[in-house]
Amino acid sequence: MTNLARRSLLRAAAAVPVASALGFPAIVRAASGPEFVFKYGNNLPLTHPLNVRSQEAANQVREASRGRMEIRIFPNNQLGGDTDMLAQVRSGGIEMFTPSALVVSTLAPSVAINAVGFAFADYDQVWRAMDGKLGAYVRAAMQKAGLESFEKMWDNGFRQTTTSTAPIVNAQNMRGLKIRVPVSPLSIDMFKGLGAAPTSLQFSEVYSSLQTHIVDAQENPLPIVQVAKLYEVQKYCSLTNHMWDGYWFVLNQRAWQRLPKDLQAIASDAFNQAAIKQRDDVRKLNDAAVADLQGKGLAINRPSPDTFRTALRQAGFYSQWQGRFGNEAWDLLEQSVGKLA
Repeated sequence: MTNLARRSLLRAAAAVPVASALGFPAIVRAASGPEFVFKYGNNLPLTHPLNVRSQEAANQVREASRGRMEIRIFPNNQLGGDTDMLAQVRSGGIEMFTPSALVVSTLAPSVAINAVGFAFADYDQVWRAMDGKLGAYVRAAMQKAGLESFEKMWDNGFRQTTTSTAPIVNAQNMRGLKIRVPVSPLSIDMFKGLGAAPTSLQFSEVYSSLQTHIVDAQENPLPIVQVAKLYEVQKYCSLTNHMWDGYWFVLNQRAWQRLPKDLQAIASDAFNQAAIKQRDDVRKLNDAAVADLQGKGLAINRPSPDTFRTALRQAGFYSQWQGRFGNEAWDLLEQSVGKLA
């Protein structure tokens, strides 16, 4: 063999990847990294069920996609507050975010319909609506506002009422009650409709305001009552279930549409499965919170929603918000919960 021919043969051999020469496919993905990286921001601690289950879903996506897609989680407001992250997911600064429905309603008002006062009697009604036609309607509204979303909504729990004066047994007990509520027109209108005196305060002011009796009551999911130690400045906890809210897993529309269909299916499947598990986690967390708060001295009672619904109906609350949400959304809500307005 001439020197020229030998050199040509060696060059050709060098051009063949070693793995292929050994009969195995060349693995490029590990060296080059994932094709798609999504940043996901939220406002909850790493230990919250939302983050625990989201991490499981992210792991499932990475494995099922064989490393083609990676989701990086930024918990606990690392990327800013809710307003900041909502703006970022719309602009594409981040690809994923889990806001409360009340937060998204600043872009698409009908999204907040799940938070109508005393609409849902229990979780069966919640999931019948949000996994059904009402949820589909809300997702379409978000899509029009430029946000994609996974099918299953994640749970944030029912909101309950704590007081320092007397337990809330019926709607009459709400009259004149000085209660702290978040900065939300829906919350303010509901408590006004019940005859209470709602005051909007930042959450950081709640403990001191209860302690000094600027307000005598507040309302939140039970785990918040635990973490903020509100049982130290409250005597009664009435499981009013007056409002239910959850988290939508929203995505930047352009980023989602760039994903190949197979990766969209992998991500949707992983996060919808995780949502079902997270719902069960939150239910157990709330059940445990009742016993824990009783042990810390809070007197627990469970009022019926009937008198509250009647009071809100008489005050025109339901009619007013039916007009704001529109008849189509309202009809879908009533299909799951019964007649409200």
